[in-house]
Amino acid sequence: MHWVYWAKLYESKFQAGCLAKRMEEDWWIYGYESPHEVEVFKSKKGRFGVRYSL
Repeated sequence: MHWVYWAKLYESKFQAGCLAKRMEEDWWIYGYESPHEVEVFKSKKGRFGVRYSL
């Protein structure tokens, strides 16, 4: 499985979680296929990001 990383890192886990949930639920609105798996991760510097697999 290959992960695709979202380009932006966020200060809080809540912000990253909101993006992850939107990816799971709302991508069909924009004509994209929903990812199979979406995950929030913490970077080495303490910021949060989103990664997903298609």
